[in-house]
Amino acid sequence: MKHVLNLAAVLALAVATQALAAPEPRVYFIEPKDGASVESPVTVKFGLDNFNLKPAGDTTPDSGHHHLIVDGGPIPKGEIIGASETSIHFGKAQTETQLKLSPGKHRLTLQLGDGAHQSYGPDLSASITIDVK
Repeated sequence: MKHVLNLAAVLALAVATQALAAPEPRVYFIEPKDGASVESPVTVKFGLDNFNLKPAGDTTPDSGHHHLIVDGGPIPKGEIIGASETSIHFGKAQTETQLKLSPGKHRLTLQLGDGAHQSYGPDLSASITIDVK
């Protein structure tokens, strides 16, 4: 009986450790790289790890779609990500785009939002700066 209890304790610890070690979701730019010099139109490719990419309107837990913010930063968690020329929604779960930008330095922020366009906040965002020639 003592052996069974020890085995149960070890299994419970292993399950708890596995849950604690689950990789964190991550949003990132595949292309361009931070600090890159590029020409317009700029090919922008989005990366997402350990999270589910779903189109707008899909309310599956732990899922969402990309938003690209030009010359701005992350959106606070829970706020609706507005759509405009500088806040571009990728509601069909797209993972890349061609972006026309004027010459000069630009900050690009990739922000993950849920099916209702609510921001997951700075933890699920990434920013880079590029120089458009």
